[in-house]
Amino acid sequence: MKKKYSLLLLIFGFILYFSSCHSPKVEKDGIFFSWEDSYHRIVKLDSAPHRIVSISPAITEVVFLVGAQDKLVGVSDFCNYPPETEKITKIGGMHNINFEQLLSLHPDVVLIGSMISQKDVDAIEKMGIPVICIVEESSLEGMSEMIEIIGRISECESKAQEESKKWSEKVAQLQEKAPNPEDRKTVYYVVGFGDAGDFTAPKNTHIQEIIELAGARNAGDTLSSWNISREYLFNIDPDIIIVRSEDKEAFTSRYPYTLLTAVKNNKVFPIESGWIDVVSLRNMSAVDYINKICYKQ
Repeated sequence: MKKKYSLLLLIFGFILYFSSCHSPKVEKDGIFFSWEDSYHRIVKLDSAPHRIVSISPAITEVVFLVGAQDKLVGVSDFCNYPPETEKITKIGGMHNINFEQLLSLHPDVVLIGSMISQKDVDAIEKMGIPVICIVEESSLEGMSEMIEIIGRISECESKAQEESKKWSEKVAQLQEKAPNPEDRKTVYYVVGFGDAGDFTAPKNTHIQEIIELAGARNAGDTLSSWNISREYLFNIDPDIIIVRSEDKEAFTSRYPYTLLTAVKNNKVFPIESGWIDVVSLRNMSAVDYINKICYKQ
C-alpha cells in the first residue's frame, strides 16, 4: 500500500522527459550548447557531453530514442525503460539522490525533470556538474521539443529531428481522426481507489489527452483535482474502465466498484502503468491500446 501511494505522489508531481548522430552547430561565442531551461535559467555547456546522467524516466527514454544511450552513465531508480536501463548505474530516486554515487560517475551534465528540488539542484552544481532541467511536458504534443533539445545536447540532432517530426505527425493524425464528441465512449482511469479515496485524471492532464487522442472521453474531464467522489463516479458510470495491471483483480472484486456497469459487463482492462502514469514516449502505446479497447473489439 505504501508503494502504491508513493506512485500516486510521483504521478501528481509529474503533472504539475551513433550512427544517426552528428555534431550540432556550435554557438557563435564558442559555446557548444546554450539554452533557457525549464527553471528559466540560461544554461551553457562549453563542450559536447560524453557522460550523461538522467534523473527522469521520460528523458532517459528519449536519450535511447535519439541513439545517445552510449553516453548514459547513470539514471534514477525510476528509469526502468527500455530494459537496457537495468545495466546502467542507478543513482537513487527523485528525492533521495545518492550524491556520492553521482559524483563517482564523473558526469559532464545531469539532465533532470520536474521532480528534483532546488536544494538538490544546488547540491549537484556545487560539485561542479552542470544541471539542465527539461520539465516533462504536460501534453503529448510538447514531447517534440523535448526530443529536439535532448538531440542537441547529445549530438544526435539529425535523429532527434526525424523522431520529433514523426511524433508530431502521429499526434496530428490522431487529432484529425477523433470521433464526434457524442460518439465517444467514456473511459475512467483508476489512479487510486479504496479506503483512502478514489482518484482519477482531471482535466488538462496528459492522461486526459491520451484518452482523447484514443477517441474517447475522459471520465474526469470536468474535475479540477485528482480526487473523485463515489457519487460522481457512479453518476458517470463509465463505459470503459482502465486500471493498472497489478490492481485489476483488487478493483474488480471490491465493493462498491462491483456495482459499476463496466465491472458487471467485463469492460475493465489492465494497462501497463509505464504507458500512462507519466509523460513519456510510451504514451502512444496507451493511446493505441485504449482506442482498440473502445472501438476495435
